[in-house]
Amino acid sequence: MEFVKTNALSRTVKRTAVLTATAGLLTAGLLTGPASADAPAGGQADTLAACAYYNGNALTVYGQRGDRVSQAQCLLANRRYLPWGDVTGYFGPKTRAAVKKFQSRHHLTADGKVGKKTWYALYHA
Repeated sequence: MEFVKTNALSRTVKRTAVLTATAGLLTAGLLTGPASADAPAGGQADTLAACAYYNGNALTVYGQRGDRVSQAQCLLANRRYLPWGDVTGYFGPKTRAAVKKFQSRHHLTADGKVGKKTWYALYHA
């Protein structure tokens, strides 16, 4: 039982640190970029929402749930590949379709899996 409490506390502390760092970047103006309502589908726009669910590049695939999925969905929504209402933390058919579309437009293998190359493109496109 003690391990469960410690593990939950560790996740809370880690998430708080990510959110604090993101807030600092927003304040400094470093986490802004494309994504307005006028942008073409798959295009870029004026301001990116802060995506602070996950900071890594672990393989994320269909059927998974959690912060990694939310992060990928947020990044896809920022680039207008996925509607904001579909940022649910569940990697379902809409997310897979959005990932494939993003991958094909960025010259990646369109397999619908968010691996290291797709994470990199999502963060740097």
